[in-house]
Amino acid sequence: MDERLLIPANGEAQRELSAVLPIDWNRHAPLASYSTFSVSDSPLREYLRVLQKRKWVTISSLLLIFGAVLIATLRSTPVYDAVGSIAINKTDPMMLNLKDSGAAVEYYDPTDLDTEVRILKSDLLALQVIRQLNLDKPPAGNGGNASGSVGLTGDAVQADAERTSAALANFKGHLQVALVPNTRIIEIHYRSPDRNIAARVVNNLANTYVEQNFKTRFESTMQASDWLSRQLVDLQMKVETSQEKLVKYQKEHEILGIDEKQNITTAKLDELNRQLTSAESVRMEKESVYRLLENGDSDSPADLGGPAVSAAPTSTLLERLREQDADLKIQIAQLSTQFGPAYPKLAQLNGQLKEIEAQVQLELRKTVARARGDYMAALQRENMLHAALQKQKQEANELNESAIEYSLLKRDVDTNRTLYEGLLEKLKEAGVTAGLRSNNFRIVDVARVPTAPAEPNIPRNLAFALALGLTTGIGLAFIMEGIDNTVRTPEQAQMISGLPSLGMIPHGSRSTEPGARARLALASSREAVELVTQSRPKSQMAESYRALRTSLLLSSSGGPPKVILITSALPQEGKTTTSINSAIVLAQKGMRVLLIDADLRRPSIHKTLGMGHKAGLSNVLTGSAKLQQAITASTVLPSLFVLPGGTLPPNPAELLASASMKQLLDELREQYDHIVVDTPPTLSVTDAVVMSTSADRVVLVIRSGQTTKQALRRARDILLSVNAKVCGVLLNAVDLTSPDYYYYYEYQSKYGSRYYAEESSEAAASEGA
Repeated sequence: MDERLLIPANGEAQRELSAVLPIDWNRHAPLASYSTFSVSDSPLREYLRVLQKRKWVTISSLLLIFGAVLIATLRSTPVYDAVGSIAINKTDPMMLNLKDSGAAVEYYDPTDLDTEVRILKSDLLALQVIRQLNLDKPPAGNGGNASGSVGLTGDAVQADAERTSAALANFKGHLQVALVPNTRIIEIHYRSPDRNIAARVVNNLANTYVEQNFKTRFESTMQASDWLSRQLVDLQMKVETSQEKLVKYQKEHEILGIDEKQNITTAKLDELNRQLTSAESVRMEKESVYRLLENGDSDSPADLGGPAVSAAPTSTLLERLREQDADLKIQIAQLSTQFGPAYPKLAQLNGQLKEIEAQVQLELRKTVARARGDYMAALQRENMLHAALQKQKQEANELNESAIEYSLLKRDVDTNRTLYEGLLEKLKEAGVTAGLRSNNFRIVDVARVPTAPAEPNIPRNLAFALALGLTTGIGLAFIMEGIDNTVRTPEQAQMISGLPSLGMIPHGSRSTEPGARARLALASSREAVELVTQSRPKSQMAESYRALRTSLLLSSSGGPPKVILITSALPQEGKTTTSINSAIVLAQKGMRVLLIDADLRRPSIHKTLGMGHKAGLSNVLTGSAKLQQAITASTVLPSLFVLPGGTLPPNPAELLASASMKQLLDELREQYDHIVVDTPPTLSVTDAVVMSTSADRVVLVIRSGQTTKQALRRARDILLSVNAKVCGVLLNAVDLTSPDYYYYYEYQSKYGSRYYAEESSEAAASEGA
């Protein structure tokens, strides 16, 4: 059989482990071609089956957890939760810089709000609130000692560190401070069994926080103001000292101007330079006029033009003499032409002309002398200005050398004055800021006394208990199902062993009527279940054995098997009951059936059938009794014969493995149609294993919910390792009320209920009789 054909009932493919010894599945197993497919349900139906099967585990877990939570909730002390909120606004610019408040740059640090949350949780604020509300004092009338009633005063940490730590831990354990997402609001929660205490703690903490913040800001401002005052005194002294140095240096170096642009020396140098330039220009003009006049290049100074020739009367006289000279020359030329050179008036006019020319020359010499005087005066002025300029340049150079130190002193004075004025302004602002009672922390919501307790939240706790109990119960159900290592269904037995399932034997009869079910249960308790096929032939159990009979008779294609060996993996799995009822249902067909009790260690068939102790199989094998003497006809059916176990031998395995046993079976094959052999458990002793090789078919009986998977695999491997002809597995003591057989319920309720109605009626009638 291909191992890949093994499919579990839950729909998940699983490969069965191979046997320890190599096994030829097709060699001695006529039903080896039997397919071990199991029709698997949907996962949801499988889960519902597990929950229905373990419903009491789930219900018990649910009730236990729900009840425990309910009791704990009802017995818990009510706790009240008071809530208040504080808004942290952005810092007021006036608090930072009054002058530049309009141009202040808006800056936001995300860690600021987290810092304030940590401050609200600080030990300092907690101790202040504890002292204000006397939270560290025990309640009145508690019988505490006197020391326990003393409040935390002064340095509480040093006074009683252990008690302070306990008070802080208790306070913080009930305090919760959280930042509301996407806002600048901090919520404060405090829980206490006393609703008034809860509200008072929140309000006191908020007020203390706001007041502490303002106090810290005020003290910081005042400290800054004191520091500025001290710095101003020093700066004032520096300004005065630097100013005195500047004035002294200015006096020593005769620096009279306020700055270099208004300095007298510099202004005088500029003025001399300008005048020298003008004097040089005048001197060059007068020199040019003088040279022209001296060289006689001009007949009249007026011809030179400009300011070179003075507008003095002499110049006017010279011009008038020149005009008279010209008129006389014209008259002389006219009279000489008209009257001739001898004309007497010409001599008079020539005399006048000579006189006038003499006067003109005299006037010209005066003009040249005057021009020379002007030139020499201009030259002298220029020389004087040039000398003065050189002297002033020397003074300016000396001034420049002194200006370096002067500039340093002046810059020092300006710097100290500017710093002094700035600090003075800051001091004034600090004084104004300290007087302003402005704060960016404000209380938004005042904590009100809570009207209803926050804990215990009975609906929430019960809902949580219900969910937890249900989850735990379901988890335990699946855990128990997972760790359940027993075989419960024919599908599981077929899948694990790889052998065909011959059927299942129910644990008890099942009726569709509640009253009939109770009566049948009472009746079955008074009867031996080993004889159920004879005592109640119409019961479900009897029908299951008849189904087993059909499977055994059809297990071989060459004909029905004669020697049928029935064994189990472990004791107390119902192999003896199966052997007896199998022999009975075979005998009910009218065939000669021999039931052999081969369990020579603990024989029990003779006790079940009401037979006394007599010789049996062990006596026959040892030769102490004959076969015909040991076989006894059963009182149950005339065609059923029994070969009991006989006397307990010291070596049962050797007897069953002897040649005598094989000869005995060969002899009995000729006398009976079927031989049912009851053997000990396979895993306990080797009796069944040594006899299995002589049987035509071997039935492996397991008990539902008791036989483990490992035991079934081991029993299968042992039997197949000796080439036993195992025809299949029979599942015994099946609880049909288990959810594992819900599909059986469906078919039974639809198709099989009428077949057992008659049995219910008969059982009721017998009980009434």
